[in-house]
Amino acid sequence: MKILIIPVIMLGTVFGSCAQTKQKQATAKANQTVQTMQNSNLSTATFGGGCFWCTEAIFQQLKGVESVASGYSGGKVDNPSYREVCNGTTGHAEAIQVMFDPAVISYEQLLQVFFTTHDPTTMNRQGADVGTQYRSIVFYHDEAQKELAVKVKKEFAPTIWDNPIVTEIDSYSNFFKAEDYHQNYFNDNSEQGYCRIVINPKVQKFRKQYADWLKE
Repeated sequence: MKILIIPVIMLGTVFGSCAQTKQKQATAKANQTVQTMQNSNLSTATFGGGCFWCTEAIFQQLKGVESVASGYSGGKVDNPSYREVCNGTTGHAEAIQVMFDPAVISYEQLLQVFFTTHDPTTMNRQGADVGTQYRSIVFYHDEAQKELAVKVKKEFAPTIWDNPIVTEIDSYSNFFKAEDYHQNYFNDNSEQGYCRIVINPKVQKFRKQYADWLKE
């Protein structure tokens, strides 16, 4: 019996040690990620321009954009589900959160792309998508972003669109990342009907308009 007890104890020690090591590695990696973000020169932009599948696909292609996440912003419910947001009861807009390098692409440039690549003249609607979750909105993170958003809405957007601009400009309060299957949607589902018929034409038009701003 003693011969059997010793390996069990040792095995428990090994497993415990491995688990602790993995936990330490995971914690260290998470801390490193946070530290990297804190030490980086990246800035954040948050936009709601209708279906986030479309806006994500466009902003991912810009030089200076490090990451784009699809999610929900501006509502009163924490961690809402896609179904809850689609019901229009949470107050959230489908939005993207963009991490970008202002040394490569400016916030004003991002705003110009935003106002060009969705329809900012339709209230709570983008094409066939209707509801407050599809409203056109800029969530500014500081006063400098607010001033630029007001400027671009007033001076640039009317040169692109004939009808009045109805885009909201509001202070940033929250962003909840959408479910995993919404992330990188166009790239992962390019053959899907909605991607081919709706998103791809928008992406191709954008690529022609902003060819100089695209990643190589």
